[in-house]
Amino acid sequence: MAEQPLSQLNPNLQETPDSWIKVVIRQFDEFLKDHASCEKKASGMAMSMASHYPDRTKLLSAMIDLAVEELNHYREVVRILLARDEQPGPDTKDQYVLELNNLIRKGSEHFLLDRLLIASLVERRGAERFRIISRHVREPSLKRFYNSITNSEHRHWRLFLELAREYCLEEEISERLVILASEENKIMQSLPIKPALH
Repeated sequence: MAEQPLSQLNPNLQETPDSWIKVVIRQFDEFLKDHASCEKKASGMAMSMASHYPDRTKLLSAMIDLAVEELNHYREVVRILLARDEQPGPDTKDQYVLELNNLIRKGSEHFLLDRLLIASLVERRGAERFRIISRHVREPSLKRFYNSITNSEHRHWRLFLELAREYCLEEEISERLVILASEENKIMQSLPIKPALH
């Protein structure tokens, strides 16, 4: 799937409100702690999928590569934190991801598709928000870093859609993506705004 704005993934999908970036910039060290945690969890999610589907060669290879890349991002964010005399905080539950994961249907015929599409939506939302940050941070090094992370997240959300196409029918993907994208929008809008990625 070619890169497209969130609004084109689903006609009713809303962009992140302006109030989000104001909170993030005001409490940027807290955001960085959450960002580090998200990268670590993303690496763990990729390894979980690799462990769950060792018989699906394309998915296995992609998830191993993704796990390593996300772990490298975690290392980079930790370095930024340490340079600011901050430390990573404890991991906390991500209500956004928890609510999305609750939408995953049981049964092997649906489970893989839903996991891939939800992962794609999470990465796409991350790409949108990292781009917003890259446009608002003033430090050149942070601007470069978040531009780079934005590009990575765009690759990741497209990767998950490509993997869905590898293992699932196009019609089923399109129908389910519309439903999940609409639910992602509702979840995003319902959560309080805080200095966090989600």
